[in-house]
Amino acid sequence: MAGYDDRDGKIWMDGQLVDWRSANVHVLTHALHYASSVFEGERLYNGKIFLSRRHSERLLKSGELLDMPIPYTADQIEAAKQAVVAANGLTDAYVRVVAWRGAGEDMGVASARNPARMAVAAWEWGSYYGDAKYKGAKLDIAKWKRPSPETIPTAAEAAGLYMICTRSKHAAEAKGCSDAMFMDYRGYVAEATGANIFFVKDGEVHTPLPDAILNGLTRQTVIGMLQERGIKVHERHIDPSELEGFEQCWLTGSAAEVTPVGQIGDYNFEVGALTREIAESYEALVRA
Repeated sequence: MAGYDDRDGKIWMDGQLVDWRSANVHVLTHALHYASSVFEGERLYNGKIFLSRRHSERLLKSGELLDMPIPYTADQIEAAKQAVVAANGLTDAYVRVVAWRGAGEDMGVASARNPARMAVAAWEWGSYYGDAKYKGAKLDIAKWKRPSPETIPTAAEAAGLYMICTRSKHAAEAKGCSDAMFMDYRGYVAEATGANIFFVKDGEVHTPLPDAILNGLTRQTVIGMLQERGIKVHERHIDPSELEGFEQCWLTGSAAEVTPVGQIGDYNFEVGALTREIAESYEALVRA
């Protein structure tokens, strides 16, 4: 497959559709130097983006958290996404919306005089974890920790938060793993590099409290699905010592969807009935 900079199609950029290969920015773009960028990853199923407006609203909130007002409304972002999907003739795809500080009068840390820009791209993309989505992913345990919300706005879907994710996933893949799981700055179980995490024990579900991690939209959806089934969900701090006692585990995210986990470090998990039920029910929900 061609690189992401060398494809046919259209990308929405700053209010208009442009040829894919022409969707470029200047090398002195502020975001390239100082990570002044936020984004959303979304899935298009049967021609409809799942939770599309909530993603658009979260993008605007992320911009606010980075002191970077995005010059588009939620309605305009929605229209841009639909234009990209239509222009590329897509019915099932991944949609990426990104906003960033562009090149302008400022080239130091401060960037108030530089324009905020936005682009929307979409492409066909299968399972994020490949076969692991069905047989269970294998996770490494990252050496890095998710930062305190006193050091960075952890509620934002911000590019800068992913630097340690890239490093951790590279290290995991070198060990034959699909991904890595982080602890947070206090040492509690946090999340994977781009997905929230759930555990099952004695018929009840446990998931990290999102007080230092992103409260994912897929995470919220799955919690609602579990509660509708009468399954007790504990949102709490999880100590790593508890991993040995959990029976099942899965990941959630717009890209990851619901992916079973078979192993984290030296701990093994069953790809059990509840995991499969939630994965299948989520697939039915997004395609309804």
